[in-house]
Amino acid sequence: MHSFIPPERFFPYLSWADIQAMPDKENVVLIQPVGAIEQHGPHLPLIVDAAIGVAVLGKALEKLDARIPAYALPTLYYGKSNEHWHFPGTITLSAETLLATIVEIGESVYRSGFRKLVLMNSHGGQPQVMEIAARDLHITYSDFLVFPLFTWRVPHITWELLSPQEKQLGIHAGDAETSIMLSILPNQVKMEKAVAEYPPQQPEDSLLSIEGKLSFAWATRDLSKSGVVGDPTTATTEKGDRILESVSDGWVRVIKDIYAFKQPQANK
Repeated sequence: MHSFIPPERFFPYLSWADIQAMPDKENVVLIQPVGAIEQHGPHLPLIVDAAIGVAVLGKALEKLDARIPAYALPTLYYGKSNEHWHFPGTITLSAETLLATIVEIGESVYRSGFRKLVLMNSHGGQPQVMEIAARDLHITYSDFLVFPLFTWRVPHITWELLSPQEKQLGIHAGDAETSIMLSILPNQVKMEKAVAEYPPQQPEDSLLSIEGKLSFAWATRDLSKSGVVGDPTTATTEKGDRILESVSDGWVRVIKDIYAFKQPQANK
């Protein structure tokens, strides 16, 4: 049941008595992986975002100093994926349902005495939901420290391995995601079906972009016929191995920082 997570770091394998007796629960780091079940082109399975998140977290927890108490909660596989729902197989929650789910998970772990919760989100369509949930939980429980983090935002070398075009426009099912899937779930990748497709070009002098400081609303079918926005044909297992190692190293650093983190107290 623990998938890529080391069994000794898998929260559901604990008993209530284990949790009751746990020392220094205020600084134990609980990590909630949040993914999605959504199309990733004709060559990748629907589980990409969830699989990458759990694989990265599992590798990070293997590397983490055993003296740092950190546990993975069960992955939340469903997310807000309505931008992909024109492609068969995508399963989506509404923003309201996802928000309520995250908040109620947070309230549950708070009641058990934990005070540090990481929302480890791997799907680009829902960071805003994670941020709202984190802020609302902290406002309700002022001693609850909630971290709405994106899996790919930690320090890593992935950009060094991609082409300039891929770095700018490869946002879905492209080189990076396909490479890491070749590393973690190679039997679920159909490279013979991989196609490269980039979105229609915007005017060069436009301030607007698909994802950036000045973005616009879009559905995937606006950008791609195949569901791919990028070039997966250049993906390799070797690149995927390097990406997995690098991103997981970044997560080791983040977990260490969260374990040591103290909430600013300007009012005291």
